[in-house]
Amino acid sequence: MRKMQMQEPFSIFVVFAIAESGLGKGILYCYYLTNSNLVDQRGKGQRSMMAKHSEKFSVDFMMGGAAAVVAKSAAAPIERVKLLLQNQGELMKRGQLQRPYVGIGDCFRRVFREEGVSSFWRGNQANVIRYFPTQAFNFAFKGYYKSLFGCSKEKDGYVKWFAGNVASGSAAGATTSLFLYHLDYARTRLGTDARECPISGKRQFDGLIDVYRKTLSTDGIAGLYRGFGVSIFGITLYRGMYFGIYDTMKPIVLVGPIQDNFLASFFLGWSVTTVSGVCAYPFDTLRRRMMLTSGQPVKYRSAMDAFLQIIRTEGFAALFRGVTANMLLGVAGAGVLAGYDQLYRIKKHSSVSNAILAVYDSPVQQEDAVPRKLL
Repeated sequence: MRKMQMQEPFSIFVVFAIAESGLGKGILYCYYLTNSNLVDQRGKGQRSMMAKHSEKFSVDFMMGGAAAVVAKSAAAPIERVKLLLQNQGELMKRGQLQRPYVGIGDCFRRVFREEGVSSFWRGNQANVIRYFPTQAFNFAFKGYYKSLFGCSKEKDGYVKWFAGNVASGSAAGATTSLFLYHLDYARTRLGTDARECPISGKRQFDGLIDVYRKTLSTDGIAGLYRGFGVSIFGITLYRGMYFGIYDTMKPIVLVGPIQDNFLASFFLGWSVTTVSGVCAYPFDTLRRRMMLTSGQPVKYRSAMDAFLQIIRTEGFAALFRGVTANMLLGVAGAGVLAGYDQLYRIKKHSSVSNAILAVYDSPVQQEDAVPRKLL
């Protein structure tokens, strides 16, 4: 008789909740189709492995998203300043900004004076809605794509193992972006909606729903996905380095007495996000500048057209405006990575979790394992 493992009741609940959502049904359906051939070819014994993959998917989804929401909310003021600095050339061109910002400090002072403290969190609602599934899907899909590549440092060598880490991170980011780009668009439009407009002094958008309503009425669905093409290049580069370098450096740096140290994990994550962010920053600038042309009479014809126009009128340095604030945002990214590791360690080693595993992961001597009744 084959030994079958039971899933935790928490994981069963999470998988059920995800499956009940429209997006979740599509994801789990694709996940099933991708792996169903293994079940058909290897028989019922493969169900145990599928159960483990399903459990890992749900746990990665929840823990990654929880860590991300806290980190991004704390960093919201810095992110809004970064968006304003990055896109000030476009805002001035359209008359939404009177004069350029001269740095992070000047931007903070002017936003505080003109709009108040709460304005630093303008667009954070869309950011939280976007970032929870973004990070959660990235962590979940990264593990899934990593299992597809199946590279081992001992068996396949260091180079192939590193390439597998980079590829899994890139594929995870690109897949996630297909579902959630429109929320990133809404966040960008709200975050760059400055009140300094010399014409009326009013904002362009009243809120998240208003962004969708006005964009759809003028540009349709295409308006919500403007800049998506160049975004894929940027997200592939960023996520590939973000996950690939971290996964590669972690077993090299976090060893011995600092293996379980939160600060060591945090600073490693900060270094990774800083390097990744600087390398991919020009792609981010291009896509956001293209986003701001939705609803406008004059638009960039392509990412290359945007690149050439920005270089010609504002100089090459314009592609890196706000990069210092983006480095500070790396603190939030580092918190996500370090927090994810800590949550996973707590989940793995806590006595409560071990007690649950002892009850629900016990092998049963049945051909088709059925979860025990929850008391």
